[in-house]
Amino acid sequence: MNEDKFMSAADLYERLLPALRTKKNQMKLEKYIGITEKDIWDYLSSKVWSDKRNLTLSEVVDDILNTDSLELYTGWRYKK
Repeated sequence: MNEDKFMSAADLYERLLPALRTKKNQMKLEKYIGITEKDIWDYLSSKVWSDKRNLTLSEVVDDILNTDSLELYTGWRYKK
């Protein structure tokens, strides 16, 4: 589909912001404070998606929403 084609990583990031915000807010409710949408994006981009090819938008959103919050938070904390 044309709607799933993106000209750049920045375009994709903008399209995924609602899912990234949802995950950030979920993590905040779980008491994982301080992580941002960009932190989640950076972690998943480098640790989960870097070895994958031809991902669909729905697969990426699924990864954002269903990756364990502790995994994201721990990965983010060790990166700093």
